Amino acid sequence: MSVTNVFGQPIGEPLPEWAPCPFPDVMAMNGRWSRVEPLMQHHADELFAELAGPDDAGLWTWLPVEMPTDKNAFVDLIDEFALATDRVTVVIRDADGVACGMASYLRIDRASGAVEVGWIVLGKRLQRTVAATEAMYLLGKHVFALGYRRYEWKCDALNAASRGAAERLGFTYEGTFRKALVYKGRNRDTAWYSITDDEWPSRAAAFEAWLAPSNQQDGVQVRSLASFRDQD
Repeated sequence: MSVTNVFGQPIGEPLPEWAPCPFPDVMAMNGRWSRVEPLMQHHADELFAELAGPDDAGLWTWLPVEMPTDKNAFVDLIDEFALATDRVTVVIRDADGVACGMASYLRIDRASGAVEVGWIVLGKRLQRTVAATEAMYLLGKHVFALGYRRYEWKCDALNAASRGAAERLGFTYEGTFRKALVYKGRNRDTAWYSITDDEWPSRAAAFEAWLAPSNQQDGVQVRSLASFRDQD
């Protein structure tokens, strides 16, 4: 849609009915394969066992802090996230009910209807599972149901696993911000991805088709998630 102002200059499409979105607080969301629930301080014990064990340091490579190896330090981190008012952090439970992952809504811009999903830490038992994909679907579904227009995914440009996950989940690559951050004493170029509200219905339909029991045989997909989007 082409719109110009009184000076003949091109301007953005008017949004006369737009209003700021609600803050994306989360109630428990139950899927067929997973459960997403608000992070509470009491989750620290479960999460420490799944995310901060002796073989888990690699889960934290691209996070802004090193893995807390001390239980008390981990509890302090969970307390910080659970009590934060500028983000919403959730716990992800797998099909067995084990709390083995977490993720956050970050950079919540209610005025413009944009929110980022980040600080994603998935324990080994949750990685590459139907539960992990379903949890990401539930988080996206929630923000778009609240009227958000833009759902973002950002990661270190060198984090191939995160970039691959974003693309598999249907996020569109928008570019790389060079020398965007300094963290852990090193440079970060940040790769940006997004899904917009006009794209979400087709993305949601692909998720739902992929998550159907008929497409999951003992936890193994019959068809890929991308193949359902390719039908669009």
